[in-house]
Amino acid sequence: MTVTTTRISSDEFLAGDYPIGSELIDGVVHINDPGFRHQRLCGRCYDALRDWTRTDAGHGEVGWGGNWVLSDSHLYKPDVWWTATPPDGTRHDGPPDLAVEVRSPGTWRLDIGPKLAQYRASGTRELWLVDTPASTVLVHRAGGAEDLVEIGSGEELTSPLLSGFALEIDALFAG
Repeated sequence: MTVTTTRISSDEFLAGDYPIGSELIDGVVHINDPGFRHQRLCGRCYDALRDWTRTDAGHGEVGWGGNWVLSDSHLYKPDVWWTATPPDGTRHDGPPDLAVEVRSPGTWRLDIGPKLAQYRASGTRELWLVDTPASTVLVHRAGGAEDLVEIGSGEELTSPLLSGFALEIDALFAG
């Protein structure tokens, strides 16, 4: 759902009082009220990444939300994120190394449109777009030969950023 129609800056967004779940996309405030399945899938991604970070010192930090300022008109709160260097404070200027966006009916067009474009432009090294109806994950990797790689049933989601990490797609979408 769009909350504003007048374009504002990231600083104006941060100074405002917008509902939980709000993001700034191309200067416009949007809000998402995700469903329960969405939250379960976010939790599974978070748990898998958190478990991986605990296997060895120096495996970075995993989290959700936050204030990732990708440009003056784009401030995102990824469903799940991972970064090699933990952020500090209430905002981070720049993208996470890895962002996960789980499909919601009201925001998928934004995830695969302007948000994907801005993640690319800002230097996000990897983006996972979790497509709940298709039970697949679309993966964008910076510098990759293919634009979006689809990972589906019977496959594992791995990452060149995360040595030894693997998430079974069937386990992600189970239940």
